[in-house]
Amino acid sequence: MPHRLRIATYNLENLHRGPDLAGRIAALRPRLLALDADILSLQEVNARRVDGAHRPRRMAALDSLIADTPYAGFARAATAGASGASMDKHNLAVLSRFPIMATRQFRHELVMPPRYRLATARPQAGAAEPIEWDRPALHVTVDLRGTPVEIMNLHLRAPIAALVTGRKERDISADSAAWAEGFFLAAIKRTGQALEARLLVDRSFDANPNALIAVAGDLNAHGHEMPVRLLVAAAEDTGNAALASRALIPVADALPPGDRFSVRHAGRPVLLDHILVSPALARWCRDVRIDNVGLADEVLGPAHGVAEPASYHAPVLATFELPDPGSA
Repeated sequence: MPHRLRIATYNLENLHRGPDLAGRIAALRPRLLALDADILSLQEVNARRVDGAHRPRRMAALDSLIADTPYAGFARAATAGASGASMDKHNLAVLSRFPIMATRQFRHELVMPPRYRLATARPQAGAAEPIEWDRPALHVTVDLRGTPVEIMNLHLRAPIAALVTGRKERDISADSAAWAEGFFLAAIKRTGQALEARLLVDRSFDANPNALIAVAGDLNAHGHEMPVRLLVAAAEDTGNAALASRALIPVADALPPGDRFSVRHAGRPVLLDHILVSPALARWCRDVRIDNVGLADEVLGPAHGVAEPASYHAPVLATFELPDPGSA
């Protein structure tokens, strides 16, 4: 009898406790229930100290969101700060109907921060400094009735200019030169984080060429941009047909081109949220959906005072039917 496995990714966009939480829950909860996911990869889950100033932060808003839903009983893994507690902003979380066998976060575990000397900083930079990723990657291994499934939750840096010392105030760059260098730094962060994730994928293939792997998250890049191409490692990019079995496959490629978007940005539909799977998992994919009907524009909406209580990102869902281990 085949095992159903529904993997979804959803950027909840700064989910936090506050006066708007009830409205956000009212908008988000039906979407989560409609997904009926077995494994849910979430981004931008904020955390607060709700039990006192000296207590560890916890994901109270997420707890409220999934209360009284099947997800409340799911196993959970999440990123954490240096103290071991949740970070204040942009945590990653994985909720799983199945037991979680192992979890680990990666941030400069496999790729050291490149060093770079700022050209436009004021005062002038005296030496090269490390360029660090904004967030870790969350790697979770789920036990699907005796079969391990690897989930990598990613939220790559957005293509927004990074801070250049003395050249940015209130998110506004001082001039186009400072903006250009900040944009360059952002590209390094985004691509570097994708590189580290790809190295982790290759480690999994080294251990098991038939590994069941899903990279599910907000990559802040469409399919033709460098971070996605780097993660996919398609044979046409590597130039080595022998590596085709180690390439990841974007599940959204199964959809008509006009349906392949998870964000509307300034009138342009773009696919920023992805599920990339190993060949061994891709062969069992039976359905792909992106809940983008009526999706508000993340730029034009706020500019015209139109708020989106759910998220400006659409969830992406892939359904698999895996055979019993003895019949695969």
